[in-house]
Amino acid sequence: MALSLPGERSLAAATPANPVLALFAFIAARLARRRQRKALESLLDLDATRLRDLGVTRSDIFEAIRAEQGRSAAMVLNAARAKAARG
Repeated sequence: MALSLPGERSLAAATPANPVLALFAFIAARLARRRQRKALESLLDLDATRLRDLGVTRSDIFEAIRAEQGRSAAMVLNAARAKAARG
């Protein structure tokens, strides 16, 4: 028997019981990811000076676009901005 921490939910508890709701949740997540990707791609239209003002580089944006599960694009860009601020 696996033990879980008080704040954890099992996979079954996190999955909607209604398949239609699960489908809508899947579609909503895909649309949100697409909007985020488009917003990140629009940052690539900025010149290097403006990106430097934001504290990111083009490679940071590409890394944010390719962010894997567990690391969001915001986490990637915030880490890049913090690194740029340090020096």
